[in-house]
Amino acid sequence: MKKFLKTVLAVAVFCLAIAPAMAFPDVSNDYWAASQINLLSEQGVIVGYPDGTFKPDANVTRAEFAAMAIRALGQQHTKIAQPVNFADIDENYWAYEDIQKAVYFDLISNDKSGDLFRPEDSVSRAESLSVAVNALTTETISPQKAKEVLAKQYIDANEIPEWFLIPAGKAEILGMVVVAPTAQKASLEATRPATRAEVAAILFKMMEQAKLNPNAKLAEAMRKKTGEGFVVDGATVQGNVGTLPAGTVVPVRLNTYISSQTSEGGALYTATVPQNYVTKEKFILVREGANLSGQLLDVRPGKYFVRNGVLVLRNALITTENDQTTAFNALGEIKKDRNWWMKFVRWAFKGEKLEVPAEGTANLKLLQPVQVDLTNGWIFE
Repeated sequence: MKKFLKTVLAVAVFCLAIAPAMAFPDVSNDYWAASQINLLSEQGVIVGYPDGTFKPDANVTRAEFAAMAIRALGQQHTKIAQPVNFADIDENYWAYEDIQKAVYFDLISNDKSGDLFRPEDSVSRAESLSVAVNALTTETISPQKAKEVLAKQYIDANEIPEWFLIPAGKAEILGMVVVAPTAQKASLEATRPATRAEVAAILFKMMEQAKLNPNAKLAEAMRKKTGEGFVVDGATVQGNVGTLPAGTVVPVRLNTYISSQTSEGGALYTATVPQNYVTKEKFILVREGANLSGQLLDVRPGKYFVRNGVLVLRNALITTENDQTTAFNALGEIKKDRNWWMKFVRWAFKGEKLEVPAEGTANLKLLQPVQVDLTNGWIFE
């Protein structure tokens, strides 16, 4: 009996160890959309409520859905140059930027200036599926074709709003229509508000399809950008992420004159990236013109028979083309290239003076790795 109980206990422990952990207490592992909800939660596309629950049967607002869709497509860091105007939201609204991006990427339409977006209305199943289809490059189908494919599957196919007919047909052809297995009969229920679980399942299908056939604007945004520039030795690429490893040495162009004889320790400096930092495959890691800032960490004047000059820069921040300001921790020790004789002279007699003129170049050595989204230049913090 003891041996039997030990065996049962061991099996139980093993099962607990390999069972996937539930992201939310109200979404069990056998819930029909559990895998999609957990995956999108891990990727930051969807979030739970302050009490830790997900509330899979709750509704989603149109603003929330726009934000979720943009994150699902990885475009939350995209910059929009010319925003469109909605009468019921302004730039202070929490989802303003996400809504603008959804319009730019043709996920939703804005036919004329001053239209209403209705951000607090619940997103319908038809609206959520239309956004998912709009994210893709799809084959043209006729209204008749759409009616045929929908009539085979859904008892309410004849009740679909006219504007949704083509998107619904495309969604069915692509296998993107989500119907909860608890439903008695297969219905599109186009005008019904989508639940959070349904939204998660639709976004998951959109993400998978967009990897293969994104629409034209998304395809350009998702493309790793290439160019000429300073090749970073040791830079690696994994998917759309490029990494400048710790120890990488990169050139910068100082904006002001610094000197071991006249500058003071602790003084601030600014610099710019003089040319693109690129991988050996020519993927752009950091674009030319990015701004750097830090301080002079160690400044000691050169004195004959005492010491050579010391000039050390401690870089702290970088501001990229995305207007993103983030950490860029690096050290730059200013040195002069000397032949063996002059090295001996400076070692013996000391007194070397160090300086970098305005617009002069210095080298910085990264203290920590820097990871970059190669599609948009966003640095992961």
